[in-house]
Amino acid sequence: MTLPVLSNDMSEAEFDRIADKASNAAAFLKAISHEGRLMILCHLVTGEKSVTELEDLLSARQAAVSQQLSRLRLEGLVVPRRDGKAIYYRLADDRPRKMLECVYELFCKDD
Repeated sequence: MTLPVLSNDMSEAEFDRIADKASNAAAFLKAISHEGRLMILCHLVTGEKSVTELEDLLSARQAAVSQQLSRLRLEGLVVPRRDGKAIYYRLADDRPRKMLECVYELFCKDD
């Protein structure tokens, strides 16, 4: 993968396209910049989980977990599914998984 090179001779349309992508990337990074949201995504990589399961896994109150899930849902990173009174969440697409793999390589993997 090659990064785009910004230069004075690029067209306005090309610069606008890159700026739009930068804006989307910034919104994504803001969404995952909270430890609780990042941990939720880590748990959802292994598959769909109910809010109650996430509460237990995170040792957090329902209100806190729901608030973080709401932000992840707003950013399009998770998708809810209702089954009676229970609400289950799963990753919306492969972006969070790819990001978590990158974070693991940068911060978790032994040298």
